[in-house]
Amino acid sequence: MIAGLPDRNFWRGRRVLLTGHTGFKGAWLLFWLEAMGARVTGCSLAPEQPEALFSQLHAPERLASEIVDIRNPKELSSLVARTEPEVVFHLAAQSLVRRGYSDPHATFETNVSGTNNLLQALAEVKSARALVVTTTDKVYRNCDDGRPFVEADPLGGHDPYSASKAACEMVVDGWRSRLAELGCATATARAGNVIGGGDWAEDRLIPDAIRAWSSGQVLQVRRPDATRPWQHVLEPLRGYLILAERLASGKDTAPAFNFGPRSESASVRKVLSLAAAQFEDVQTEFAETPEGPAEAHALALDPSLAETALGVRSLWDLDQTVALTASWYRAFLDGRPARDLCEADCSAYLDAVRRASVAGIR
Repeated sequence: MIAGLPDRNFWRGRRVLLTGHTGFKGAWLLFWLEAMGARVTGCSLAPEQPEALFSQLHAPERLASEIVDIRNPKELSSLVARTEPEVVFHLAAQSLVRRGYSDPHATFETNVSGTNNLLQALAEVKSARALVVTTTDKVYRNCDDGRPFVEADPLGGHDPYSASKAACEMVVDGWRSRLAELGCATATARAGNVIGGGDWAEDRLIPDAIRAWSSGQVLQVRRPDATRPWQHVLEPLRGYLILAERLASGKDTAPAFNFGPRSESASVRKVLSLAAAQFEDVQTEFAETPEGPAEAHALALDPSLAETALGVRSLWDLDQTVALTASWYRAFLDGRPARDLCEADCSAYLDAVRRASVAGIR
């Protein structure tokens, strides 16, 4: 076993429930779990976009894919009872800030009630030994001073999405002791802004840029100077996997972890300038004043706890992350299969982890 890498022996044959498996991050995590031989049951809504990464990556022979709405407690309980998962990754969510404004009811119902439904089902079945619930860097009460948040900072939220994910954290905290009594250790994972190939969601920076640039349109940017802790999607996923292993081992661990880059947060403007360098003749217009509903201006995470407690630290800097992401989309638009591109990125990332391990950096 290589330090800093998930243990393939742990995952081989392991019964895993992955909610949100048809989403961007869920599809990448499913791809990794399948490669390690896990027996995955996916629980999610159907993909929203016809080009969704899940549709191009999943291996039907290794996946029991269930289209189940986590807001339906009866269907969800039935799924958990049938599959008796040993490890659970809860990624299913309404994950878009602007959609939270347009449909706050569905946002709270999915992120709060849906999470409660899952935890209730796990308590009834009693098979799970580890539960990782993913939330977001936006769970913190943000004063927009740019200070990196640590896990002990107060939670809050000034928009429906952020508030719903902070409330999700409270739901998990309320179930933690009961689940522990039943043999299931639980932690939440708060990741910074993830980018990488295969994200086609609306109102996300890179997908919006690719759609505009690939069709010859001008990309309109509403908040160019907002700063975020950008990271490649594989970085937090490695953290989720190692965290689940730690939880299942019965070792003491913190109730929540930040997963983000070690470097300072970067502006939207900088990320787009790096991405545009991978394309030709693209046009971008930056708004002079922020547009749209209120969003945090500055976000930053302190990932020190994950580094010290889990041995997980980010390996790819911003330049590498954006270059790899933009190159993925360019190759995909040129006809390369998504599976080949994801395999190449995974291989490059695992090589980076191995080199870091040899150098004593995980």
